[in-house]
Amino acid sequence: MSYKIKLEIFEGPFDLLLFLIRKNEVDIYDIPIHEITEQFLEYIELMKILDLEIAGEFIEMVALLMNIKARMLLPKPVGISDEDYEDPRTELVERLIEYKRFKDAAAEISVFESNRRKLFSRKSFEKYFVKNEISTEEYLNDVSLFDLLLALKKALDNMPKITEHQVTRIDVTIEQQTDYILNKFTATSAILFSELIKQMKEKIVIIVTFMALLDLINKKQLTVKQSENFDDIRINLIK
Repeated sequence: MSYKIKLEIFEGPFDLLLFLIRKNEVDIYDIPIHEITEQFLEYIELMKILDLEIAGEFIEMVALLMNIKARMLLPKPVGISDEDYEDPRTELVERLIEYKRFKDAAAEISVFESNRRKLFSRKSFEKYFVKNEISTEEYLNDVSLFDLLLALKKALDNMPKITEHQVTRIDVTIEQQTDYILNKFTATSAILFSELIKQMKEKIVIIVTFMALLDLINKKQLTVKQSENFDDIRINLIK
């Protein structure tokens, strides 16, 4: 059976590029196109393995990155000075910066909206005078699909390298791993992704568990957060 998963946290190719730039801590004006292209393709492959719906703009971005990569390998035209030479990355960088500008503006507006909801007029102030203790949840950031994919990639990369492989059938389903995940919340309301897959020895089990996790997020039974960029993923049960 094929499981197509489409999430609200699913983001576009420019989000992935910005994610990789932050992850690699590189200058947005001097993108190491070879390294970023290779990593971009790795994430595309992970999406294919997970049977995620990949929008056409991702494929278009791959073509653009490959084109830029090929142009940068070509020797500089004879007779053109460094000042007159146009960097093949220029157009992409300009589009990326413009996208980031609008994305940051949207995030600021969202914060203003969230803060405004916490304000009440004087006549209704007494009703909300009781101050609740601040939950640690307020200090956690939302997790994007690419943060989740990074956690999966780390888990798969940390699997022991097997030089001799014996083919065996491993029967594992999304339904089984869904129950496995939900059962982890019998005594707690939050678990770490690293703890969730800690005892798993086969890649296929980790992948199916990850798909079950995405499905539960999509069904709004779980939320995922992290305390800082690229930190361990905290999975919370929605009660």
